Amino acid sequence: MLIALIARDKPGALQTRLDNRTAHLAYIEDTGAVAQAGPLLDQEGNMVGSLVILDVEDMAAGQTWADNDPYAKADLFETVDLITWKKVIG
Repeated sequence: MLIALIARDKPGALQTRLDNRTAHLAYIEDTGAVAQAGPLLDQEGNMVGSLVILDVEDMAAGQTWADNDPYAKADLFETVDLITWKKVIG
């Protein structure tokens, strides 16, 4: 099951993101559940959120992945949405 995780950072949280980026990227690598991922950017090119496409068994597994992400544990996000996603192109 593919799930789009769309997370928006709390205002002014860029340093929290930077402080936890290495752990977040290691988590992505270690779990093997991420099909695609990258930061959301503001007009100036600053990271302000995340888009992660998870390839997991079910929504519960997606929620577990999201809850254990170092960014989530660092309380970086203002909002997190998990939405079933269908790949059409690519």
